[in-house]
Amino acid sequence: MNTLQRIRGMLAGSAGNLLEYFDWYVYSSFTIYFAHAFFPHGNQTAELLNAAAVFAVGFLMRPVGGWLLGMAADKYGRRQALSFSVLAMCLGSLSIAVCPTYAQIGLLSPVILVCARLLQGLSLGGEYGASATYLAEVATPQNRGFWSGFLYVTLVMGQLLALLLLLFMQYVLLTPQQIEDWGWRIPFLIGACGAVLVFWLRRNMVESDSFEKSRQKNDTGGLAVMLQYWPAVLRVCGLTLGGTVAFYTYTIYMQKYLANSLHFSRESATLISALSLLVFAAIQPVFGAVSDKIGRKPLLLFFGFGATLCTAPLLALLSHASSAWMAFGLIVAALVVASGYTSINAIVKAELFPTRVRALGVAFPYALTVSIFGGTTEYIALWFKHIGHESWFAWYVSACAAVTLITVLTLPRIDRISEEQKS
Repeated sequence: MNTLQRIRGMLAGSAGNLLEYFDWYVYSSFTIYFAHAFFPHGNQTAELLNAAAVFAVGFLMRPVGGWLLGMAADKYGRRQALSFSVLAMCLGSLSIAVCPTYAQIGLLSPVILVCARLLQGLSLGGEYGASATYLAEVATPQNRGFWSGFLYVTLVMGQLLALLLLLFMQYVLLTPQQIEDWGWRIPFLIGACGAVLVFWLRRNMVESDSFEKSRQKNDTGGLAVMLQYWPAVLRVCGLTLGGTVAFYTYTIYMQKYLANSLHFSRESATLISALSLLVFAAIQPVFGAVSDKIGRKPLLLFFGFGATLCTAPLLALLSHASSAWMAFGLIVAALVVASGYTSINAIVKAELFPTRVRALGVAFPYALTVSIFGGTTEYIALWFKHIGHESWFAWYVSACAAVTLITVLTLPRIDRISEEQKS
């Protein structure tokens, strides 16, 4: 693969990754406006709980997607799996965009919503493993950490674009009532239409040299992979557990927390979240480049100790935030700590597996852990608030981060994909 092909492949993979996460996070960004449309009317926390439950249900299909698309990526190529994933996400977004409300068709409305989220979950479950694998294989070894950081740049930018679209609609395009009535459908339509372009881009991607060299050796798959590489599989689960809970706490849940618990306006909560995500995206390649110089493990230790020891005091301070700037600063501080994981987690996991099983080895345990812990983060936070013990959530996040810290302490120093792993 020459330099131009490498750049084109990274751009195609990144564009698709951005769009998929835009479609995925549009749901969480616009929940405060459309939760009432799919469920019986009640208090705001109850409606958000229902919507968060559907968000969590979507994660149930991520392990299935990780398994199926991971095996497909290892057998038929990263390009094929990535092309299919973006089409599945397109269908899910389109279904939500045109879905009638609860007032129009009753219980069938949330049923359609759940089915659409299951389809999107299938898509995203396979997207991460294939994207992380493709990026690891086409990047040059000496800069692999730097390029790994761009995986979360596209992930965060997808979420950020969803928030920026919401801000544009809030401040320029529509009134709050118009967004609640019908405007929330717009971003789902945008995501569905964008998938057509991304599909075309991905169909013209060039396969990685590593996969092409190992194509004839892809005779191991499924359960055999999990059994043969079980230490690496467990490490992927342990690394993901604390990282995904911290990520979803400070990127997804914060918007609701600011509006529902700290009583910031919905517009202010969205703006604070968008600005913090912008900073978060900008520092990912920086952290990745640092890992190329000092190794992956020091950054993971930074996250492990920071998230385990600092989450409770940080969230306690945030609960007393007296201004938007104070809230913004505290959230950014938390995201800096989280960057020790997010910037390099994809490459660390990819470096644990050989080429012939890398996509499945990364995708399935990652998706399984995210579905159990990441997908339920927002729901658990809202549940603690619902039962009157909102502060307990901080200790839950700390406990999850402690699991990741223990996992990091057991990691070998694997900072390059060796020649043996490429076979």
